[in-house]
Amino acid sequence: MALQTPFARKLAAFVALSDDEISALDKLHGRRKAFPAGRDIVHQGQVNSSAYILAKGWVCSYKVLMGGTRQIVDFQIPGDFLGLRSVLFRTADHNIEPVTKVEASEVMVEDLLDTFRKTPRLATAVLWAASRDEAMVVEHLVGIGRRDAKERTAHFLLELGARLKLVGLGSISGYDCPLSQYLLSDALGMSAVHVNRVLRELREDGLVTFQQGRVEIHDLAGLLKLADFDMAYLDHDGPLLK
Repeated sequence: MALQTPFARKLAAFVALSDDEISALDKLHGRRKAFPAGRDIVHQGQVNSSAYILAKGWVCSYKVLMGGTRQIVDFQIPGDFLGLRSVLFRTADHNIEPVTKVEASEVMVEDLLDTFRKTPRLATAVLWAASRDEAMVVEHLVGIGRRDAKERTAHFLLELGARLKLVGLGSISGYDCPLSQYLLSDALGMSAVHVNRVLRELREDGLVTFQQGRVEIHDLAGLLKLADFDMAYLDHDGPLLK
């Protein structure tokens, strides 16, 4: 059933889904595809690309600079829409690369617009989800510009925890996380060596451990205080981390 999908759980945080809206979500999941890790789903500059609803696995969105370096803008988890902006802009302005093997439902722009016409509340819910994603990117920009390395990393790990808990894939004690220190360094604006040192300091402080693909939160209150983490930008009525 659609209510069991991460995408439905995410939208249900904003609006109670009716039977018609659940049926519409079912139809959007009709074109399920599998993608291997490391091979872009969407390419920067691609024209007429499809959007996708991520069902399983993790991906990253990134931009490539003229010198060949890249900046990871964000990571997407199950329940997230991939490439929605690229569909509306007609030309993709970023790359989407699977971090793990993923399964995603392809959504053609015609199907998306037809769904929005038939179920306008779903369109509003998707707009909310897109606005929430934009708010996270803004928060990441603030983190890179104004937070020190420990605060930035703590904030990022808390945000991931909140996002995963919303779709049923995490808890206040921790969550599985497939991100390497190299991926974290691209996203957090630090070197991999610096990320390693910061994670060690957070572990030695008794706040959080990130080892072997698992984040374990030992002192939630201390981590929240260090990061000065305010849930308001995630716009959810429930206490996701409490």
